Amino acid sequence: MRCRDLRESYAADEEIFQSLFVKVWLGAFLVALLFVPLFAGEYLLYLSNLIGIAIIAAHGLNILTGFTGQVSLGHAAFVGVGAYTSALLMAHWGVSFWLTLPASGIMAAFIGLIIGIPSLRVKALYLAMATLAAQFILDYLFFNWESVTRGIRGINVPPPAIGDFKFHTGGRFYYITLLLVVLATAFAKNLFRTRVGRAFIAIRDRDLAAELMGVNLFRYKLLSFAVSSFYAGVAGCLWASFMNIVTPEHFPLTLSIQYLAMVIVGGMGRVLGSILGAIFMTLTPEVLKITLSSLKETFPYLGLLFAPLREVIFGTLIILFLIFEPHGLAEIWRRVKNFFTLWPFSY
Repeated sequence: MRCRDLRESYAADEEIFQSLFVKVWLGAFLVALLFVPLFAGEYLLYLSNLIGIAIIAAHGLNILTGFTGQVSLGHAAFVGVGAYTSALLMAHWGVSFWLTLPASGIMAAFIGLIIGIPSLRVKALYLAMATLAAQFILDYLFFNWESVTRGIRGINVPPPAIGDFKFHTGGRFYYITLLLVVLATAFAKNLFRTRVGRAFIAIRDRDLAAELMGVNLFRYKLLSFAVSSFYAGVAGCLWASFMNIVTPEHFPLTLSIQYLAMVIVGGMGRVLGSILGAIFMTLTPEVLKITLSSLKETFPYLGLLFAPLREVIFGTLIILFLIFEPHGLAEIWRRVKNFFTLWPFSY
């Protein structure tokens, strides 16, 4: 609790914005984000869109793994379901992007409900193996169900449009991504102020105790899988429209591991952790690529080591955060914020 920060009711304690200062700065930050396309180049806009899509997907996995305690190694497959649903509806049937967006989430949520059924009987490592099997099954379908997915040839996806106005550039698509990131974050933040969100947390902390208190494990575990998969489906729809093509190579097991790394590095069980983790894990390979490019003339062999080196760095980061900061970047940010809140006084 901060100095002069007194709560006199549950409503005050549950407020998302704890002070006028937070509201003003958050509003100023969101307004500043609206002007990013006016000053950023195509490369920065490309990264911004990738970060936004990653944030939405990471929110979904954090709801399932961080808040409900259900381990998933198949999140990329659900993103793929959303991407292929969007691609098929837009490319084959000419459905508008604005209709395929919720449809992609609903289809992914339906698949998530089916995959979530084993969570009623198994958990921890066994549940991880079940979701891993789902990743392999869906990945196999993406590659081999060519009458629907067209296999490695992929499906070309038209850009979103409102009438004759097309969101075919990074700057225009940025506003769609920003809007959905804000909505996804607001929903995730408010979800855990509700009965459903508290049930998720109770299951994570101790599912047997939660059941004894009246929490329906069957209902809420499946609901957590559905909500998580819905987020993944929306992220997949954005991915398909942003890349303008969907191929099976976009959704491998390594992408599921990257999403899990985002949640762990950012901070499991914290909405801010999904945002910080997505930013950190998306920018890390880009920073590494720029660094290696600058050293290529001096050390030519570094270019060949980029791909394996990135995987090594991802794994090393997860291990280091688990050992030294298990609560992730969100906890570091909380400490920094509290330091400046109390500075120059301490206790």
